[in-house]
Amino acid sequence: MEWRASHILVKNRSLAEELFKKIQKGARFEQLAKEYSTCPSKSKGGDLGWFGTGQMVKPFEEAVKKMGRGRASKPVSTQFGYHIIKKTGER
Repeated sequence: MEWRASHILVKNRSLAEELFKKIQKGARFEQLAKEYSTCPSKSKGGDLGWFGTGQMVKPFEEAVKKMGRGRASKPVSTQFGYHIIKKTGER
């Protein structure tokens, strides 16, 4: 199984929660990624491409597995910071 996802990575939880609320109210995920994410993927609207089992840190991968396609996650904490993840594909 492979998944495709985009994410917004930030250092603090309160900012992640604020961005998640903006997404819920209709803000464009890709635009927020370009504006706020600290990951180099921000230039692509947060797109991480396709990845398989074991390619992402465990909390990130577990969140993606449980998500519906096109949905954004509540903030997910990893050693890199707080991610808001949008699942864009599964194959």
